[in-house]
Amino acid sequence: MPQAHPHPKDGAIRIGIGGWTYDPWRGAFYPDKLPHARELEYASRQLTAIEINGTYYSTQKPATFAKWRDETPEGFVFSLKASRYATNRRELAGAQDSIHRFVHSGIAELGPKLGPIVWQFAPTKVFDADDFGAFLALLPDKVDGLPLRHVLDVRHASFACEEYLELARRLGAATVYTDSEDYPSIADRTAGFVYARLMRASTAYKAGYAPKALDAWAERLRGWAGGTGPADLPLVGAPAKKARPGDVYAFFINGAKERAPMAARAMIERL
Repeated sequence: MPQAHPHPKDGAIRIGIGGWTYDPWRGAFYPDKLPHARELEYASRQLTAIEINGTYYSTQKPATFAKWRDETPEGFVFSLKASRYATNRRELAGAQDSIHRFVHSGIAELGPKLGPIVWQFAPTKVFDADDFGAFLALLPDKVDGLPLRHVLDVRHASFACEEYLELARRLGAATVYTDSEDYPSIADRTAGFVYARLMRASTAYKAGYAPKALDAWAERLRGWAGGTGPADLPLVGAPAKKARPGDVYAFFINGAKERAPMAARAMIERL
């Protein structure tokens, strides 16, 4: 499936879901008789990206990453949640071994289909500038010659401060924009790309979101890809420099999870 380019000079917009195996998706998203072994093949031709959650909980083998690469079409992208052993710890500065194990677990087998790496922190993790800065200094910029892009999924309100934003900008790591009632929504552009997790899907709508809400999000994503925005979204502090066009990743995830693939497909149609 082609990537969405609202304007030739804009970044690509990739739309996806979290994972690809979920029983309620059968019949609603997957054809009833589709073999389970072909779900990734099917999903990757309906969407343009998938965020993999399994890498957060356990180490995958290089052969598994190679299999995912081979089952998906050219232009498709995986984002990977990094190991929880690197992020769910009292002192982040001591995460070097866990970071190394994850980065060298075989993710380079994805090749050009390797998208951003998401480092997700617990909702109880409070921002500590020294400790968090030490953690960011451990993140490598490449593996086996493949450039790495990092995303920080910070979930405590203490991160909504200029000191955190400056650390993220210094690394060039994106801050997740979380559309959720449970976590802070930090819209500042801390990297040359944008990563959004849309978590308000409802069973009240076939596509998870009301049509007008999807229309508004489509305009927002176009703006981000073109270097404008966050438009009507709140900023913690002024961006360090004027935003430039860049890639955008948006995932429909959580909320009414059974609606996620339909929401992603509806967004792709709008783009």
